Amino acid sequence: MTQLQPATPDTTSLSGFAALFEAAEAAAGGETGGEGQIVSGTVVQVHHDSVIVDIGGKSEGVISKSEFVGADGLFGVKVGDKVDVFIESRESDDGLISLSKEKADKMKVWDEISAACERDEIIEGSISQRVKGGLSVTIRGGVKAFLPGSQVDLRPIRNLEKLIGQTYEFKVIKFNKKRGNIVLSRRVLLERERDQMKQKTLQTLEEGMTVTGTIKNLTEYGAFVDLGGIDGLLHITDMSWGRVNHPSEVFKVGDEVTVKVLKYNAETERVSLGMKQTQEDPWNHVEEAYPLGKRVRGKVMSLTDYGAFVELEPGVEGLIHVSEMSWTKKVKHPSKLLEMGAEVECQVLEVDSRAKRISLGLKQLEPDPWTLFTDKYKPGDKIGGKVRSLTDYGVFVGIEEGVDGMVHKTDLSWTVKVNNPADLYNKGDDVEAIILSINHDEKKVSLGVKQLWDDPWPDLFSKFKPGTVVDDALVLSVPDYGVFIRIVDGIEGMIPSNEIPANTELTPGMKVKAEVQNIDSVDRRLTLTMRKPGESVEAEHIQVLKRESTGKGATLGDVFKDKLGALKAGASQPPPAPEDSDTN
Repeated sequence: MTQLQPATPDTTSLSGFAALFEAAEAAAGGETGGEGQIVSGTVVQVHHDSVIVDIGGKSEGVISKSEFVGADGLFGVKVGDKVDVFIESRESDDGLISLSKEKADKMKVWDEISAACERDEIIEGSISQRVKGGLSVTIRGGVKAFLPGSQVDLRPIRNLEKLIGQTYEFKVIKFNKKRGNIVLSRRVLLERERDQMKQKTLQTLEEGMTVTGTIKNLTEYGAFVDLGGIDGLLHITDMSWGRVNHPSEVFKVGDEVTVKVLKYNAETERVSLGMKQTQEDPWNHVEEAYPLGKRVRGKVMSLTDYGAFVELEPGVEGLIHVSEMSWTKKVKHPSKLLEMGAEVECQVLEVDSRAKRISLGLKQLEPDPWTLFTDKYKPGDKIGGKVRSLTDYGVFVGIEEGVDGMVHKTDLSWTVKVNNPADLYNKGDDVEAIILSINHDEKKVSLGVKQLWDDPWPDLFSKFKPGTVVDDALVLSVPDYGVFIRIVDGIEGMIPSNEIPANTELTPGMKVKAEVQNIDSVDRRLTLTMRKPGESVEAEHIQVLKRESTGKGATLGDVFKDKLGALKAGASQPPPAPEDSDTN
């Protein structure tokens, strides 16, 4: 026989398979049953480390016994068994041909893969390792194939290593037997499966129906749900009757959900889904669950300039308006009293289930200061308090905690016309007053300071006629245009600035001497002067009348004679009394 050179291609890699195929194809053009071909043989002998196979033509070959050991570790052949073998070389020195069962098996596997590829069949394989650009997949007979990263799934997968060891079905998209190159795709099968599911889903999908899907992706505004080949959007506002800040608070990718089809456009294939619509609207029972006046507890969910929203149960929130937070404090912002996430107790004030609104109150948990006030006081009672604020029209006095009364400027004095209450009072001053009226509807209290005393006007002309000298008038305030003084309790007067001697320093609380200059009964004003009090004709007249009543000193006629003589002597007349000026 002719001795052939041994051909032992590397079969541990794709390039080795390519060499094997090239050798087989080269041999196919020559002698049948020649080197590089697969032939059928019969096991004739089994030795300690080898198996002798008769391949016909009076030729026998030797195969290593290890090639017949299965995956279970057991030797799996006996004399008389038929086996396919690959002829590696012709007779060696011992007259035996070098054969290989493993190479024959691999050659047959490649033939099977080639046939499967031509028939567009699906091949099963196990992902074995991560390689550049994708994954290595072990398919039939241990053959290695390449799975590009773009063909792994419908969407890119960042961590390909997590797929190692997984078994999937693939489609061969490239096959080159000569080069030993096989490229697989799992994505093609998934797309085909998705399209089939999509067509089936679209045939049955309609608005109002309840369906089951899988969370596919999460965004800021919602979640995309795979309904079976078609995705639907579950908007964040339709996830729960309660407040959801982000979809990740409710779902994670892969969760199975039951949703309702809210809208479906067959042309655009857009589907809007809702999950809360599969549950009863909690607002259907709020009127029974939260009757007026009931005390409830809830969680502060948000704070706004005008109030705080409190969750009473999932899907039901009520508003505590800033005006309902305190009886006594003016709350500028809810954050001054409440914190986000805090649990708070409040009272139900109003329920509107149609508008889905519940009004809550915080201050109602405490006694109403107005009720306490009206139980304690009535019109005509005398009260004491401090000035809380001043306006152009009056003085606000704190009576009780949470209850203020207002003294209108016309009720500050019987004898002084007050245009600006700040000319008489300062914030924090102690004030006594009489309750004039109580308005329960508007919760307003009218006070009067001048009503602490009787109206002095009926007797004012007789007691404080022009020319009357007041020795210890009390300075109340010193505005720019003069001085307010108190002559006696209940009677105030005004000294204009032009009736105050130059360089005279006056401060509230001082006692001064002044003369009544004018009494205006129409505007009810009492005006005085500090310029030479007691030296006017009117003052002298009053003094003479006093002396006549007691029988002491000159008479009124004597005073007039003296004045007349002075005039005749050319003396100037006394200066006329200053004109009454409206100091306000």
